[in-house]
Amino acid sequence: MPKVKTNSSAKKRFKVTATGKIMHQKSFKRHILTKKSKKRKRNMRKDGEVAKSHMDFVKRLLRLK
Repeated sequence: MPKVKTNSSAKKRFKVTATGKIMHQKSFKRHILTKKSKKRKRNMRKDGEVAKSHMDFVKRLLRLK
């Protein structure tokens, strides 16, 4: 049987925690930062959790399911 490969782009974008949550980097923090408030930029530093509606799809890309 051939090996089942993990999606390369997904393994770079998502991180699985010890409790099984899947985390991702927040978007909109690459450029045009002058018009965004300090509070908004500070909150974008934290990792976001993948929504339940996307969880099955992301797990399939990471071969966790």
